[in-house]
Amino acid sequence: MKINKISIVGMGALGILYGDFFTQKLGKERVEFVMDRARLKKYQKEGVYCNGRPCDFTVVNEDEKNAFTDLLIFAVKAYSLDRAILSARNKVSQNTVILSLLNGITSEEIIGQAFGPDKVIYCVAQGMDAVKIGNEMTYTNMGKLCIGILDHEKDKKEKLQAVIDLFEQTGLPYVAEENMKHRLWKKLMINTGVNQIVTIYEGTFKTVQQPGEARDMMIAAMREVILLAEKENIPITEKDLEEYVCLIDTLDPNGMPSMRQDVLEKRKTEVELFSGTVIKLGKKHGVPTPVNQRIYEKIRSMEEEYL
Repeated sequence: MKINKISIVGMGALGILYGDFFTQKLGKERVEFVMDRARLKKYQKEGVYCNGRPCDFTVVNEDEKNAFTDLLIFAVKAYSLDRAILSARNKVSQNTVILSLLNGITSEEIIGQAFGPDKVIYCVAQGMDAVKIGNEMTYTNMGKLCIGILDHEKDKKEKLQAVIDLFEQTGLPYVAEENMKHRLWKKLMINTGVNQIVTIYEGTFKTVQQPGEARDMMIAAMREVILLAEKENIPITEKDLEEYVCLIDTLDPNGMPSMRQDVLEKRKTEVELFSGTVIKLGKKHGVPTPVNQRIYEKIRSMEEEYL
């Protein structure tokens, strides 16, 4: 199979980043954003910008029928996933491949329940420093997509290969993962650390790139994920932690993770996906998670000031 048409749901930082990339490489006739009428009108009125350049995207109404896509990309926040699934309802055929760029370790299961797990290829977006404020998105490092299937999903090999072929054709940075569950948990570890700590310290990546209290707390929060991964039979190690801390140190010091951007824009955060998940798993396995408990309470109090 071959991917000729790409549809994206979500015009946040990652939606714009990858929408712009594929549009530049493939042309706007092969790449589209799917959205409801209100968002479509807002885009037509205000537009969006990528690194100061106005984007010329194809945007279609979610009610459009009989226009199936080959690759459907979800690029929304977790709390918007149910609505995004509704927006995508007319785009999915039996042959559609689905990627989720969402944080956390649950979105693929939710999307699979809606459209069929046979269509979903696991994906982790990492290493990008995209920042979206208002309708302007900027980035210096687009990161990479880590894609793969689980050990028992051999029937998805053709769909996975189609995605790999697309990435090879366009030059999109990617890694084909041998152990996708391991990668998903490592992404949970880094999000639990950097996203949350930069947020509660109201800083940028520089906040955790230099020695001090913030960096120490970030690492402590990540170590609680390692303890829980062991209980879930996922072998996350100190070496993995060191690898991700090194990755964080390469990011634009003036950039900031998505959760920090959410607070600045007075949006609901994804704290339930990060420390919320850690706390629940800690209770499940009888493992104390005091660092993430403290982080959770702080971020929830920050949200309560504006929500």
